[in-house]
Amino acid sequence: MKQRIISLYFVLLLALTCLNCIAEPAPDAPEYDYTVHPLERNGVALHLDCVSLRGGAPQRNILLTHGVTYSSHEFDIDYEDYSLVRFLARNGYAVWRLDIAGFGQSGEVEDGFMPDSDYAAEDIAAAVEAIGQETGRDRLDLLGWSWGTVTASRFTIKHPEAVERLVLYAPILSGIGAYEVTEPFHHNTWEHAADDFQRDADGIIAPEITDPTIVELFCSSSWHYDKEYSPNGGRRDICVDASVSLIDLSAIAVPTLIICGDSDPYLNYARIESAAEELPEGSRVEVIPGGAHVLMYEAPYYHDFQERLSDFLSPGRT
Repeated sequence: MKQRIISLYFVLLLALTCLNCIAEPAPDAPEYDYTVHPLERNGVALHLDCVSLRGGAPQRNILLTHGVTYSSHEFDIDYEDYSLVRFLARNGYAVWRLDIAGFGQSGEVEDGFMPDSDYAAEDIAAAVEAIGQETGRDRLDLLGWSWGTVTASRFTIKHPEAVERLVLYAPILSGIGAYEVTEPFHHNTWEHAADDFQRDADGIIAPEITDPTIVELFCSSSWHYDKEYSPNGGRRDICVDASVSLIDLSAIAVPTLIICGDSDPYLNYARIESAAEELPEGSRVEVIPGGAHVLMYEAPYYHDFQERLSDFLSPGRT
């Protein structure tokens, strides 16, 4: 009996040891440095942060600009290898994120219509200037997602000397449909945060497209950082007829990547198909079959997205 108890003890000890091995991160798992850089413009505190690979010495900077409802936390869903922020950091970047005035961790605004596309472009200008002062580098790469493509483009057109390469991910080139936006603030909900994920015939978020854990983390982060309300200035800008151009591609003077899925309900694909004719030399248009608006978190497509993005940012770079 005593020998049996001892045997069971060693089996239990072995099991606990194995569980500890599973729970602990791999010894070679990358670690990251995170810093916040306080910034203010027009009397509003702006949240600007930076992520880089711990122990690295990034020689490149990239600034990510968010969409019309939720803020820059969306670029860093830390699950498996999905995070765009950590992917870029592993590829040698200092990855900067900005929350436009009234969004996320930036200061509140009294008038939700004030942070429209042109106003947001000036917030980007303030962030780019701060990044240059911090790093001593006068140019960076710039990536906008959704409404962030409108704001990033308008900044780039005005300040081409500050941008080396521009990425327009899921670009809102034209109005998404005429709709009168009368409320200065958008009422955010858990359901709204999940609206951009692809669904099956029954209206359920398709698990073969998006891992349910990603959906949960994405929505939880939206609720945590963006809470119940976000400014509607950008939404009022883009909720116009599809005939209204929001991004003047012919005025962009730096190499530009347009990247999107072919199943995104917000995009004007006729303009995307002709975009290469308007963009400068060195530009590309990449359309990923099957992908939608949250392409960077869709299981069948996110690696393709990351690879095409990396390939565009890498040629001729040191």
